Amino acid sequence: MCSVIIKTNLYREFILASQELSQFVGLLEQHRQLKRISAPVSPELEITEICDRVCKGSPESNRALFFEKPAGYDIPVLINAFGCEERMALALGVSQLEELNQRLGQLIDLRLPGGVGQAVGRGREILGALLSAGLRPRKVRKAPVQEVVHKEGAALDFLPILKCWPKDGGKFITLPQVVTRNPRSGVRNVGMYRLQVVDSQTLLVHWQRHKGGAEHERQAKAFRQEKIPAAVVLGGDPACIWCASAPMPPEIDEYLLAGFLGGAPIEFVNCVSQPLEVPAKADIVIEGYVDLADYRAEGPFGDHTGYYTPVELFPAFHVTAITQRKSPIYPATVVGIPPMEDYWMGKATERFFLPLIRIFMPEVLDIHMPAEGVFHNLVLVRMQKRFPGHAHKVIHGLWGLGLLMLAKCIVVVDEWVDVQNLSQAAWQALGNVDWNRDILVSQGPVDQLDHASYQPSFGGKIGIDATAKLPEEGYSRQWPEVVAMTPEVKQHISDLWKDLGL
Repeated sequence: MCSVIIKTNLYREFILASQELSQFVGLLEQHRQLKRISAPVSPELEITEICDRVCKGSPESNRALFFEKPAGYDIPVLINAFGCEERMALALGVSQLEELNQRLGQLIDLRLPGGVGQAVGRGREILGALLSAGLRPRKVRKAPVQEVVHKEGAALDFLPILKCWPKDGGKFITLPQVVTRNPRSGVRNVGMYRLQVVDSQTLLVHWQRHKGGAEHERQAKAFRQEKIPAAVVLGGDPACIWCASAPMPPEIDEYLLAGFLGGAPIEFVNCVSQPLEVPAKADIVIEGYVDLADYRAEGPFGDHTGYYTPVELFPAFHVTAITQRKSPIYPATVVGIPPMEDYWMGKATERFFLPLIRIFMPEVLDIHMPAEGVFHNLVLVRMQKRFPGHAHKVIHGLWGLGLLMLAKCIVVVDEWVDVQNLSQAAWQALGNVDWNRDILVSQGPVDQLDHASYQPSFGGKIGIDATAKLPEEGYSRQWPEVVAMTPEVKQHISDLWKDLGL
């Protein structure tokens, strides 16, 4: 793990200048978190192999990679920019990721809601807090992302789009901000959906059925609308890039979150060919529309599960214009067998959204989604247990909360267990469970990428109560006490430690 010691004045200074990807590159270089590569490395497989070795190498070698001139292209590629805690924190303008939890927690009341209506009101309160901070979008007429405009015959060929793994169905845009508006309400959604290149003017949009873009597709079909205006935003403020992956509540604009983190509104400019607005300080914008009358076979794709996602039908995106900076940077990421860069993007999401979980379940003290669980396969939960069946209540509650409905395994432990410490969490989970009585097996929605479920997007899941059991829960024995040394002896040995020669 990277060191996360960042001087306050440095990261606060970054907040004021975080809306340019080129500035973020400079900040990474300043913190010795960037490696420039001048060799002409190919975007087809070669960049992936280099990035994979760096992600899985030593903490000292884990750096963001800046390919200055990828083979056959003039636009540089930035990859692994979020690939450790320090870089992810720098991207979001905080000293460490735990500060995300603290900053949002200051905005909301964590008392147990008096009822559903009160809880929903608190959700609106968060949105109101974001808006009242002066973060409403600001429109501009001229934008860096429109310094160069390609309209007639706009083509994707000049972009160094990666083919990541040998059996991928083609080249994929892997770090986009896909912008659409709800056909019914007009509210903007920003999602990180991979896009497969079909030809120089056609992409395939892999928005999974549980995501906001797919909901816009359903709404459009209900209105008998065959085309959804869309824009693929590349680069710009690194907070905007991350926000595209954040599971915001429905009908809340993800770019508000980027403005909240940066302390200033995101500037927008009208697209040149579609009725949408995009971040003015992005590097590249691909404008077009999603054609709901044009579904094609997308994939395979080497995904974050570590397996190839099989071929499925997804709608086509047809390019109508491309705008860019004069000297843009192409951002990319590679997913595959963990750990990879996406783990740290997920870790930022985990820390930021913990206060939202606690609105509904204040007994939840912490959660951890280990890299090995690839987000949806394992959620470790630290809770304050107060009554019989409390752990079961938490498990069911999490399954009913947003995209946590996709969690395949939820393990609940007592409040003194550090779920960020996998060794301690595993010791407690394995030692405190009677497998005949302490598990909940259920069925429900699972991730669309889950290959183990016997039916697409629907399968089995398990909840494990690894808390100390109460007599009211049927435990008739005395629960044992954890072995621990007395504080007096610990302090005495600490005082002697230097003299022991150990």
